[in-house]
Amino acid sequence: MKLNLKRPLAFFDLETTGTTIGVDRIVEIAVIKMNPDGSEAVKSWRVNPEMPIPLESSLVHGIYDEDVKTAPIFKAVADEIAVFIADSDLAGYNSNRFDIPMLMEEFLRVGHPFDIEDRYFVDVQNIFHQMEQRTLRAAYQFYCGKDIINAHSAEADTRATMEVLLAQVDRYANTSFEDKKGVKTTPVTGNVADLHKFTNLNKPVDFAGRMVFNDAGEELFNFGKHKGKKVEDVFKAEPSYYSWMMQGDFPLYTKRKLEQIYKRFTQKKEQPKPEAKPENKSIAVKAEEPVIKSEPKAATAASQPEKKRVYPPKPNHPERKPFVPRNDQKQKDEPAKPIDDDMLAALKQKFGK
Repeated sequence: MKLNLKRPLAFFDLETTGTTIGVDRIVEIAVIKMNPDGSEAVKSWRVNPEMPIPLESSLVHGIYDEDVKTAPIFKAVADEIAVFIADSDLAGYNSNRFDIPMLMEEFLRVGHPFDIEDRYFVDVQNIFHQMEQRTLRAAYQFYCGKDIINAHSAEADTRATMEVLLAQVDRYANTSFEDKKGVKTTPVTGNVADLHKFTNLNKPVDFAGRMVFNDAGEELFNFGKHKGKKVEDVFKAEPSYYSWMMQGDFPLYTKRKLEQIYKRFTQKKEQPKPEAKPENKSIAVKAEEPVIKSEPKAATAASQPEKKRVYPPKPNHPERKPFVPRNDQKQKDEPAKPIDDDMLAALKQKFGK
């Protein structure tokens, strides 16, 4: 059955720096415009995203920074793209959730008046998912050829899940699979380790997939402005990012894994350099001990004699007066008397002369 087109239908796909709308940028756009008369028009553009392309994204679409270094920025090609699809409805795979919002974000960012009102949007992925439903009931019917009895009861659903896995292992025993990097394997086997690897392709650190492992086993952020960056590198460059996530609306398990990474990061940061700790400790002890023991003794011995000589009168002797020689006192009070006979007689009696 042919498509009944009243106006052109533009199939398009974007290659980008990442999947976060509003943060990531387009690096390539390809459009195949199917016209009502059955003819086609094809155009594609390479775009300089004005930001580095993460290696993880380059490994998926094969476009690296060097490939777009001299390419025009989106603002320079926005008008040409808009004119090419101006009279068209839009179609893509997962386009309603990603490609159309990403394209509109780019038009809005550069201030281009591209309008998507009064157009039809056809998302091929939605047709696939709704016609080939991804429910346990659909999987049980597809792989086992029967309906679930007592569906949505815990035991019935659990048994159906077990039977589906056994049927999948039989069905795909010798089936080749090619991943996004072009690597071909036979992943569905009776080995649980193989099944674990195949059903966790993104290597998530947490169940929500906010962080993922790279091929070297290092944790990377998988969202936002730091997408594709090592978690520990972000802690170094922006320490407040950890607090922002811990206080934000993230799953508790995500916060738990983030906290584990942060503790490991701080322990490595605080770890002293080799051989530095014992040397510093011994020097500090030798330098401090003699100072603490000798200074108080020297100060006390030198100060005690001086303090005894200059002490003021004690509080319980308020009548004590400064010492004044007796002769000086007599000289001040009255003049000296001349020597007479009585004084000579007294001296003779005292000294025996």
